[in-house]
Amino acid sequence: MSFFEEIHRHLGVLRDVVGEVDAGALPTTVAEARDADVMRVIRESTRVIEALASLRIAASGVLAARSRREQGHDGAAAGEGHRSAVSLVQEIAGTTRTEAAKQVRLGESLLDGANLLGGARAPSADDEADAADAVDAGDDAGTGTASRVREPWHASLGRAQLAGTLSAAQHHAILHGLGDPPAPGDDAVDAEFAEAWSLAASQLTEEAAHRTVEELAAAARTIRDRLDPVGAEQRFAARFDGRSFRMWKDTRGVSHGHLIFDDESAAFLRSVFDSALRPRRGGPRFVADDEKAAAAELRDDPRTNTQLEFDLLLDILRAGVLADAKAVHGTRQAGVRIVVTDHAWQTSHDGTPAVAHLEDGLAALPAWVAAQRACDGGTRTVWVDGAGEPLRLGREQRLFSAGQRLTLALRDGGCRWRGCDRPASMCEAHHIDPYSEGGRTDTDRGILLCRFHHMHLHHHRWRITREGHGDFVLHPPPGKGAPIVLTPRLALTYAWADIPPPLPRFRTSPGAAARRTRPAGRAAIPRREPLHRESARDRRAHDRS
Repeated sequence: MSFFEEIHRHLGVLRDVVGEVDAGALPTTVAEARDADVMRVIRESTRVIEALASLRIAASGVLAARSRREQGHDGAAAGEGHRSAVSLVQEIAGTTRTEAAKQVRLGESLLDGANLLGGARAPSADDEADAADAVDAGDDAGTGTASRVREPWHASLGRAQLAGTLSAAQHHAILHGLGDPPAPGDDAVDAEFAEAWSLAASQLTEEAAHRTVEELAAAARTIRDRLDPVGAEQRFAARFDGRSFRMWKDTRGVSHGHLIFDDESAAFLRSVFDSALRPRRGGPRFVADDEKAAAAELRDDPRTNTQLEFDLLLDILRAGVLADAKAVHGTRQAGVRIVVTDHAWQTSHDGTPAVAHLEDGLAALPAWVAAQRACDGGTRTVWVDGAGEPLRLGREQRLFSAGQRLTLALRDGGCRWRGCDRPASMCEAHHIDPYSEGGRTDTDRGILLCRFHHMHLHHHRWRITREGHGDFVLHPPPGKGAPIVLTPRLALTYAWADIPPPLPRFRTSPGAAARRTRPAGRAAIPRREPLHRESARDRRAHDRS
């Protein structure tokens, strides 16, 4: 089926649902439709929008290629009185500059993937605005004849978008999250990195059908940082060097402030606010009577959340520490947990770059940050296998202990309900086997759910099952659809990649190790097939957090 035939097919479905109406009557017409038809309208409209978006993106890439700096005033954009293709696309599309720049970058990647940029792409004004998205599609060398153009690592993303497998937003999330592979200058190492990035792009494309855009972006960043720990340290250092605070008064005499955080400081302050305001943000429910009273008082407070955050920040600044932390934070005081595998811990101590991650948000940090924080924060060891599955289970009791919740946080990363992004600190531990029916309070029979989805599960008769240490499966109420496999957060799939025993593809290639350069990419990318199950003794490893 041709491009426009496909669009007409979707338009036909929309016409059957909505009918021939004026644009002004659309809200009324859709409001009278059944729920199923409303969702059908959204689904079919999205297909049309994505198809046309691909066409517009391709045209934006062509416009950028015809507006390069070396073309001067003869370029397409300059001929229309614009400095760059981004400016021209912004005017034509009536969109923001950020959105126009994204269209141009994706358009250039489509042309690059189709080898229509004619080899190495010269820097453009748009590249200078976002150097991380510039792509080098250089030639293979050493043939002595006309060299063929190597397919760029992101070519599969462009093909997937044009085929309708990836949306433009998913394409951009993966492309931007992975960034460009490092290029140390050694042809063999450069080729290994390019191959690794290409494999990562293909794997993330396969995941796109059942992952949110945000989760794809987070997983892409996790893969990038695992494959390139040197670059991860450099990015961490750049954000740390960029931290700043300034105050000023406007013309009305109102004082303003502007903060730019480094990674660790942002995580700490976010933890403070989340802990203090979790009763108002749908966090875990309070159990003790005094906690319930404090939570009710906070919910009834007339101040907005932003006003409460401001007052709390000023309290911290005035006092240095809160006089009564439990009154504000409840059962969990604010703090930052950094998770690092034993392998990364030892590697960092040997002076080789390695990566840790935050428990909430899964953002990557250099492993030495965990070692630094261990000096005044201490460590806690959790035994898990290569999929983050706990190997030491807690004793039976009615409620999950703090240690068990930590283990669940390391395994689940947050709410496991499909598409939910709530972090572990905002979740409750759910017994998949009801405690009242003899269920055990063990970590292999528990799962993290945010308060909303936990209540939704109980109130609407959903249930979660699990066979042994297999996947958690969410079962809808009768007649509401098929069971759903609750896959772990995609970033965690890669975060546990160095837990022994490693699959062969996890091992750094000898050549790259001998050169003492950044690790070869292909060796570190895990595939999505299930990890081979070994005995507990063979597969367990320390995780310090």
